[in-house]
Amino acid sequence: MPTVKRNQSATERVSRTWFSKRLFGVAAALVFPAGFMAGWAFWWEPSSLRVVEECVAVPLNRTAPLRAAVITDLHTGSPFNGIPKLRMVVDRVNAANPDVVFILGDLVVHEVLGGSFVAPEPIAQELGRLHSRNGSFAVLGNHDVWLDADRVRQALQDAAITVLDDRAVKITDEAGSLWVAGVGDYWTEKHNLTAALGSVLDDAPVILLTHNPDIFPDVPSRVSLTLAGHTHGGQVRIPFFGSPVVPSRYGQRFAAGQIVEDSRHMYVATGVGTSIIPIRFGVPPSVPILILQNTCP
Repeated sequence: MPTVKRNQSATERVSRTWFSKRLFGVAAALVFPAGFMAGWAFWWEPSSLRVVEECVAVPLNRTAPLRAAVITDLHTGSPFNGIPKLRMVVDRVNAANPDVVFILGDLVVHEVLGGSFVAPEPIAQELGRLHSRNGSFAVLGNHDVWLDADRVRQALQDAAITVLDDRAVKITDEAGSLWVAGVGDYWTEKHNLTAALGSVLDDAPVILLTHNPDIFPDVPSRVSLTLAGHTHGGQVRIPFFGSPVVPSRYGQRFAAGQIVEDSRHMYVATGVGTSIIPIRFGVPPSVPILILQNTCP
C-alpha cells in the first residue's frame, strides 16, 4: 500500500504540472497577443510616421505631374506628437521635394488622453520651414476653431502660409496653371462653397481644400479634386471589417483614400496625430505625397 500511495502522489504531481503548463500556455496565448496589440495600438503605431508617394488620376491637364504634399490633423500635443515629431514631418516633406504643400487643418489638439496643449504659434513657425515651388496653403479644422480660429489663422499667416477662407488663388508654374480654393470647416464654420468657387475666374483646373469630407456631395464637377482630412481613417481599421468609428455622417464611405463618385474626385488623408483616445491601429500616421496627373500607371 505505501508504494501505491507514492505512485498516486507522483501521478498527481505529474498531472498538476502538466495542467499548470497547459494553463500557462493558454494564458500566454491570450495575454501575449493582447499585450502585443495594445503596445502596437497605443505606442508603436501612433509614434511612427510614413511619408509615401501615391499616384492619383485627376484631370489637371498639366504638362507634368503635380507633386502635392498633404499635411492634416497634426494635433500637435497629442501623445507622440510634440514639436520634435512636427519637425520630423517638415523635414521629411521637404526631402520629398513637393511642388506645393496643402495643410488641411487641426494643427492643435483639444481633449485627448495623455496630451498637452501646444500653442499654435510654435506649430505654425515650424510649418513655416516647409518649402515648395508654389508655396503652402491651408484651411482650418474644427479643433483650430474650438481653440481660436483668428489666432490659428494669424499664426499661419505670420509663417507665410496662405490661409484660404472661402476663396481661391491661382498658382502657375512651367507645367501649367490651377486654382486652389479653400472652404471653412463643415462642422464649426460658416463654410461658403459658392464664394470659394466664385473666386475662380477662368477655366483652369480647381483643387478644393477643406477639413471635413462631408462637404463632398455638394462639390460640383467643376472641381478637379477635393482634398480633406478630419476622419483620421477612423484611427482603427480592422482587417476585413474596416473602421468601426468614423467621424463622418457618411461613415466609412469617406473614411480614407481616393473616392470617386459621379466622375468627381476626392482624397481623404488620414493625418498624423490622434484625438480623444491616443490610439492608431491599421491607420499609421502618414503624410501622402500625391502625384497628380491625368492617368496613373
